[in-house]
Amino acid sequence: MPARLPRVTGVQLAARHRTGPRGGGDWHDALPLPDAALGLAVGSVTGSGPSAVAAMGRLRASLRAYAVMEGEDPVAVLSDLELLLRLTEPARSATALFAYCEPALRKIVLAGAGHSPPLIIGERRTEFVETSLSAPLGMLACWEAPSVEISAEPGETVLLYTDGLLHRTGDAMDRAFARLHAAAASVPKPLRDDPGAIADHVLRTVLPDGLDTADSEEDVVLLAARFA
Repeated sequence: MPARLPRVTGVQLAARHRTGPRGGGDWHDALPLPDAALGLAVGSVTGSGPSAVAAMGRLRASLRAYAVMEGEDPVAVLSDLELLLRLTEPARSATALFAYCEPALRKIVLAGAGHSPPLIIGERRTEFVETSLSAPLGMLACWEAPSVEISAEPGETVLLYTDGLLHRTGDAMDRAFARLHAAAASVPKPLRDDPGAIADHVLRTVLPDGLDTADSEEDVVLLAARFA
């Protein structure tokens, strides 16, 4: 994981990561891009243990390179990542979400591959971003899905997360999504200016009673971006 998150004008970042005892393949990243843009990514590689961690590291490093070259087109970034995975890890699949952000405009273009939709958390709305259904990377001979463009209002936070957050609840997926939405909607107003506090509140509320630190095979990653 990144040792620290970058400082980018117009956006505050925070991340939380809970790893299972064997180490897993969930990851996040945030990197400054040309023209004062910002790339945000989360993803998950199948499996656990050293091989999954190594595969995750290779994918994350490659995504950074693709983002610098063509980050304004998230579909191209994930298509390149799919080709790499297919050539280097033919027996493995992965989910990923990449978002190209222009903080000055509060504009976000994102694409996902088999990944859960981000949440927008604000004073007037708490809602999942409507993204198209798409297969995980490595599951199709040629991956491609349309991108989605969204606009954040001043003070809103976009929350990216991995499926481990939902799986650790032990609930069916529809109930887990409902629990996540309720947790995001219940963030106290004094905490909404701090993306780290938002992530902590969501983590504690979705995974109470120590579930966030349990010896689970599921990694959990949250990446929160609050726009000024």
